[in-house]
Amino acid sequence: MTLQEQARTITPASAGDALLEVRNLRIEFRGRDDTVLAVPDVSFHIAPGEAYGLVGESGCGKTTTAMAVMGYLGVNGRVSGGSIRFEGQELVGARPDLLRSIRGRRIAMVYQEPMSALNPVKTIGAQLAEVPLRHLGASKAEAMDMAAAMIEDVRLPDPREILKRYPHQLSGGQQQRIVIAMALLARPALLLLDEPTTGLDVTVEAAVLDLIGDLRQRYGTSLLYISHNLGLIAATCDRVGIMYSGEIVEEAPTAQLFRDPRHPYAQGLLGCIPDISTDKRSRALMPIQGQIPLPQERPQGCFFGPRCQHFQASRCGGAPIAMQQAHTGEHMVRCVRWDEIEPPRLANHDDKGAMAEAPDALAVDDVTKLYVLGRGKARTVVANEAISLKAGKGEILALVGESGCGKSSLARIIVGLEKATSGQIRFAGDDIAQVDARHRSKAMLQSIQMVFQNPDSTLNPSHPAAFSIRRTISKFGIRKGRAAIDQRVRELLEMVRLPPSLAERRPNQLSGGQKQRIAIARAFASDPSLIVADEPVSALDVSVQAAVVTLLLDIQREKQSTLVFISHDLALVRHVADSVVVMYLGKVMERGRVEEIFSPPYHPYTEALLSAVHSPDPDAVPKERIRLAGETPSPINVPPGCRFASRCHRKLGAICDTVPPPVRILSTTHEVACHIEPDVLAGLPPVFAKPDRDEQPT
Repeated sequence: MTLQEQARTITPASAGDALLEVRNLRIEFRGRDDTVLAVPDVSFHIAPGEAYGLVGESGCGKTTTAMAVMGYLGVNGRVSGGSIRFEGQELVGARPDLLRSIRGRRIAMVYQEPMSALNPVKTIGAQLAEVPLRHLGASKAEAMDMAAAMIEDVRLPDPREILKRYPHQLSGGQQQRIVIAMALLARPALLLLDEPTTGLDVTVEAAVLDLIGDLRQRYGTSLLYISHNLGLIAATCDRVGIMYSGEIVEEAPTAQLFRDPRHPYAQGLLGCIPDISTDKRSRALMPIQGQIPLPQERPQGCFFGPRCQHFQASRCGGAPIAMQQAHTGEHMVRCVRWDEIEPPRLANHDDKGAMAEAPDALAVDDVTKLYVLGRGKARTVVANEAISLKAGKGEILALVGESGCGKSSLARIIVGLEKATSGQIRFAGDDIAQVDARHRSKAMLQSIQMVFQNPDSTLNPSHPAAFSIRRTISKFGIRKGRAAIDQRVRELLEMVRLPPSLAERRPNQLSGGQKQRIAIARAFASDPSLIVADEPVSALDVSVQAAVVTLLLDIQREKQSTLVFISHDLALVRHVADSVVVMYLGKVMERGRVEEIFSPPYHPYTEALLSAVHSPDPDAVPKERIRLAGETPSPINVPPGCRFASRCHRKLGAICDTVPPPVRILSTTHEVACHIEPDVLAGLPPVFAKPDRDEQPT
């Protein structure tokens, strides 16, 4: 048997046995003065070939549990109780040589941040070859051959060339594929995936998940997905465990849990998720109040009790709550009132229906942004080319597209962090396209504010959290005098639903959601009429994301501010936006009202973006996934025809490569730049469809 054949051999547990069984696992971290009980009691199992999803907010113990399975708890962490059995072998207390023989060979892990698993000073080939060299006894030549074959398996072009590159020479999506290739090289029986697609574009995320699914089928690998992306879990997992404060509170087959969640926490998580089929006028997100308790502050009885609307002290606040069967033997729930609680009804935002035509607050006309690189034989990067769009007063305009499409470049021009190369941006009667922030009037600076993706960009770690809010109020003369300024700070903190006591805390004493709320309060402190929000919630938990989005919508509606909302989350865009602009490689592919963008006719690129969305609705029936081939062309060598032609699944022929596409006027508000005739685009089937009620699975 060759080494390649040996690596492909799967020796799972016998039929009916669990490949991995975690039972009553207890994990502690011991410090000099105290011991923190991170995971008090967690139990679950994964069958051979099964995909299991572990879901919950940050701090619930998901990653700690996975690290315990790998034996990576560090010098302070220890398993103080319970059992972890893999292929019938007990891993708790196992000899180090046994753990080393299992890690990487039988159990492998893919981390959230690929660069945490890649050595920046070693080539990709050297790092991949380490796996067969260490675990399979391969020669160097055999190891490199296996590495090249696996790079081809993860659908990266020119494997031999990739082997010579360093991690920084690859895109984020390529780095994540390399990490997956490294994990799969020894053909492990179990693959742990800790937020494997966080921060990736929706198309790259879909490609990575499709890849993992294909490799799972080919090699019979079992999967443990750790994620707060419930759409991802719904699309990829056979069973789901909902984890809260170190214990499983509900477990069921995926479709059953998403269709009929019984624990209030599971219901709350699902209420936080925007769905591709609804918008803000038909449904409001319902954030979960409060936060996960600190390990030393867990309450008696139900850990979720302080955040639960159904809590009854006499029944829920005494003895520990045990898991019990709900409906069927496979559906378990840790709640004494599970059969009394009805799922919460969907609420709306009290909008009065579709917005009336509003006067333009922002008009971008034929804006181009070029960057010149180097000297002598300088190269030109085309960030934006001939961008035109409009946003009405009180309207939310969403900019969507993959990384590198020019969304953030346009945003920086609007707020004055960059100057346009050509074109006009009309705001409040002035053309601000070639006027940067240093040369804008005080009134203009006051009127346009930005919320950044990372709130730390606007918070000085050396000053209290409210420092930036006070500075904004003082600079623009909103209030004068210390007492008046402090009063306005309290009003703004109340507006973003934070207690005034947080004003004097340092940023490192705040959670991610609290810091983003401070950033929103700072942006609104100057009473702006235009807010640019660049991926403001992409790094937040679903519950925090729902709270921040709901807050942003409430404030925007109350203040009647215009909001430019940048995101790669299409479901979130569907929920918040009034109109949408779809961008690709610096050009507008499609623009229209939100309901026009999310139903045919749409541009093939828009169709591909929508196809990549994973709906948490178990009854939504997606079309076959559209897999975009290749990489986005370089903005230095822009194609002469349609920029999407090299990846387009509906390409007509040579005309798409050589002739810029015409702009098709589909309605007074809907335009598509495409060579395909409008009647053909109109005949496209929708990406998502609801089955008839009598056809829905039971």
